[in-house]
Amino acid sequence: MSRDLFPRGKTAIVGAATYGMGEAPGLSSMDLAVSASVRALDQVGLKPSDVDGLFIGLPDDFLSGLTFAEYLGIQPRLTENNRTGGSAFLTHAMWAALAIEAGQCDVALIAYGSNQRTAAGGLISALRPSPYEGPYKLGRPVGAYALAAARYMHQYGLKREQLGEVAIAARRWAQRNPDAFMRDPLTMEEYLKSRMVSDPLSVRDCCLVTDGAAAVVMVSAARAKDLARRPVYLLGAAAATDHKDITSMPDLTVTAARESGARAFAQAGVKPSDIDVVQLYDAFTINTLLFLEDLGFCAKGEAGAFVEGGRIAPGGALPVNTNGGGLSCVHPGMYGLFTMVEATQQLMGLAGERQVADAQLALAHGNGGELSSQATLVLGTEETL
Repeated sequence: MSRDLFPRGKTAIVGAATYGMGEAPGLSSMDLAVSASVRALDQVGLKPSDVDGLFIGLPDDFLSGLTFAEYLGIQPRLTENNRTGGSAFLTHAMWAALAIEAGQCDVALIAYGSNQRTAAGGLISALRPSPYEGPYKLGRPVGAYALAAARYMHQYGLKREQLGEVAIAARRWAQRNPDAFMRDPLTMEEYLKSRMVSDPLSVRDCCLVTDGAAAVVMVSAARAKDLARRPVYLLGAAAATDHKDITSMPDLTVTAARESGARAFAQAGVKPSDIDVVQLYDAFTINTLLFLEDLGFCAKGEAGAFVEGGRIAPGGALPVNTNGGGLSCVHPGMYGLFTMVEATQQLMGLAGERQVADAQLALAHGNGGELSSQATLVLGTEETL
């Protein structure tokens, strides 16, 4: 049996920034990623030349690790271009922590950017159907998530109004975020009347298509105290994958977040009930429900009832996706890094009107592919060490 020796609290995020959220005409995906990176470095008085570990994965450049180094004009000791979809950046944080602790790099920069809205006008996806699925012409990725939602409805009696609670909560958080792309009010009546995309998912169940970039800077815990007023420590990090194509998913109602979450919580030495703020990869409303269950915030089949009454909205018992999430804030192809940025800003006390009071523990969770790859981070302030 393997031993989990993750270096709890030995590394920290000291800078976290976004750039070009919504629409950024005329800028490439790499332009956006670099701009977010420079912002994050500037927050702590660092320059690109201080970075010796690069982590990136762009939707339109499969050699983006090399392009990134060239653009910054540096020769990093470590370059990582792992691609597991939207979960990749949380796995980058895990590997960055291990690399820093092992002395393979000192300053790790994790970045992402996409201009898919202004350049392509639609979702850029690396997903391709297998030869067995292709003839059935399932719409990707929404059709895959619709299959999961339909199965969950059949198995647990989920109502569309309960999916609507997820969309409305995200919109209410977005209304507190000046950087969010969609801030108009959303009522339950409007949600229920919204155009169906892939039954049972309507347009309001689906993430946005935007431009945008995000970046975080990670260093050792010892160095973090000299760089940031309130560093955010990585207490636990784990990933799990159980399929690629939705038709190979062992159970459409259970994701590998059950494994990644359990290991991340064990490393951190905390429980779901200890978490103050939760950032989930909400590419679709069904994601939020599945992840709340699989990460242990409620039992399997109970998430629909769990989110009722504004429980995950502003003023609710469990703040979820406090920036507005992929449903209402930003979703430039892959959203995972934005969960890390928002979790960091909450723990640093920099979230403005949407700030969760006295937040000390945060969970960030990324999803890749068709509920395929799951990655979970537990982040904490100095008080949690």
